[in-house]
Amino acid sequence: MSTQRRLGRRLIQLYVGLVLYGASSALLVEAGLGLEPWNVLHQGLAELTGLTIGVVSIIVGAAVLLLWIPLRQRPGLGTVSNVFVIGIAMDGTLAAVPEVHGLAVRIPLLVAGIVLNGAATGLYIAARFGPGPRDGLMTGLHRRTGRSIRLMRTAVEIAVVATGFLLGGTIGVGTVLYAVSIGPLAQVFLRLFDVPSASDRSTVVAGGQPRRAILRR
Repeated sequence: MSTQRRLGRRLIQLYVGLVLYGASSALLVEAGLGLEPWNVLHQGLAELTGLTIGVVSIIVGAAVLLLWIPLRQRPGLGTVSNVFVIGIAMDGTLAAVPEVHGLAVRIPLLVAGIVLNGAATGLYIAARFGPGPRDGLMTGLHRRTGRSIRLMRTAVEIAVVATGFLLGGTIGVGTVLYAVSIGPLAQVFLRLFDVPSASDRSTVVAGGQPRRAILRR
């Protein structure tokens, strides 16, 4: 595969993955059976402020990205795109999908959202344009503190979930199911969508993509 075609494929993967990530998060919101950790916080803040959950996601993502500065993390195209595209896709999907009622619909919607989220994660990570702002925060804390990635992720996500729950975010069986399944799912899709690396490197790529660090739970 030529360098130009490889770059084109990676760009498509990046933005398809981010759009699908936002759409999958919206499906979890619609299912109403529990959200992934950061969206528990986003939903709680949306309830508090009256903003949409997508707009809150963008604001929180931008704020987290500012924390990269003292952690000396280097963002890539994927990092910045992550902040905006996911929130926009989430609000767009929520506006398009009708409200659902009854477990017969909500449970399949939950499962579909989690599987689609795993596929989306594999797509955008395999594109290798830099981690999302929240993942970079955890890897940055790992580097600065010397603590394990697992410990940093657990500590941050417990704080995020607790704060979001207190603000009115949804915790439920979906939160638990997401926590135990997203790592294995993302690993499968990461292998499926992996783009063969080239000797040359694009100037928009953030170096040292911490794949295992991002996917470990």
